Amino acid sequence: MKPRTAKRHVIDSFKSLKRNGWMSLAAISAVTVTLLLVGSFIAMLMNVNKLATDIENDVSVRVYIDLAANEEQQKQLQSELETLDNVESVEFSSREDELEQVVGSYGDEFNLFDGDDNPLYDVYIVNTDAPENTAPVAKQIEELDYVTQVNYGGATADNLFKTMNTVRNVGAVVIVALILTAVFLISNTIRITIFSRRTEIEIMKLVGATNWYIRWPFLIEGALIGLIGAIIPVTILSFVYIASFDVLTDFLAGTYFALLTPNPFLYQVGGLMLAIGIIIGAIGSFMSIRKFLKV
Repeated sequence: MKPRTAKRHVIDSFKSLKRNGWMSLAAISAVTVTLLLVGSFIAMLMNVNKLATDIENDVSVRVYIDLAANEEQQKQLQSELETLDNVESVEFSSREDELEQVVGSYGDEFNLFDGDDNPLYDVYIVNTDAPENTAPVAKQIEELDYVTQVNYGGATADNLFKTMNTVRNVGAVVIVALILTAVFLISNTIRITIFSRRTEIEIMKLVGATNWYIRWPFLIEGALIGLIGAIIPVTILSFVYIASFDVLTDFLAGTYFALLTPNPFLYQVGGLMLAIGIIIGAIGSFMSIRKFLKV
């Protein structure tokens, strides 16, 4: 496309937006409402994914070592653990370390257990390379010598992983459905605008204008509608997310979990929403004008 032609198409698009003010406002409103929902779901889904990842990464296999195992046998067990498939790291926690954690969690009454009276076990904490490998690794460890007990949460951890995967999949389906809804709304709104200009399009076709020459102003107009409609929800989402982040960060203080920080998260989501707005606006226009090009 020549620069002069491109300039003319852009000017025609802005003129059309102004000339069809109410219809343009209706289309922009449709984009705004839909993208506000899309952006909200994206923000929630990405933060749920972050929290899920934090929870999954916090799940590890605790291997309780037989009290009868001597130091050499403990080292042998550690070597066997480190050579298992899908094992990322193995950390040792002594009986004394375990007791300190219990005292810190439940109170000083556990200080009664000291020295030889300590009823706890030495423990190896095994971290796997992926959450879904936790259960298989735990089953392998149960077969090793000098292992008294293996604990990773069992059915609770398995159900947690399944629930998190379900949440992710449902969220992705909802986002796709909302985007398709936005395309449908924009397409129908712009179709009404184009219908009011069908005579103009027919005349252009009759005097020899190509389909793409007629199509470009409408595509640009749709993209502009999508862009303007996306700016509003991006602004609203940014203010709401920053306010929510401050409140929820205080609530989650002291835990292993945290929300995605506004920077760069909001820039990423904002850029994605602007791109979605432009793309669905252009697609909506493209879908709407096809039938009117058949003269």
